[in-house]
Amino acid sequence: MSALPERTDHHVSRLHNRQTVLIGVRVRRKGESWFKSRITDMSLNGFKLLSFVKLRVGMEVWVMFPGFEGRKAYVTWVANHEAGCEFENALHPAIFDHIVRMSDPLARG
Repeated sequence: MSALPERTDHHVSRLHNRQTVLIGVRVRRKGESWFKSRITDMSLNGFKLLSFVKLRVGMEVWVMFPGFEGRKAYVTWVANHEAGCEFENALHPAIFDHIVRMSDPLARG
């Protein structure tokens, strides 16, 4: 009998396929201005954000991928200058594939 993968509180979406990427995005906290940031990995349900802006678990953020409208997400974990975020609504697989294809090819190994 195989065991289920171990889940940690800050990696809720780890059960979904994650892709290493390097994507320049714009992010904003609720009620604030957009700032530049980078996403270093993502899945249909969420992403890891590299940011020097203070974020807290449970905080609502908006992320704008190049060529797309902003999408609402929630911070699920924070460590140093990284934060895990879960989209309010999962990405469509075709949109996910397009975003990954447009990311820095050196990041995908």
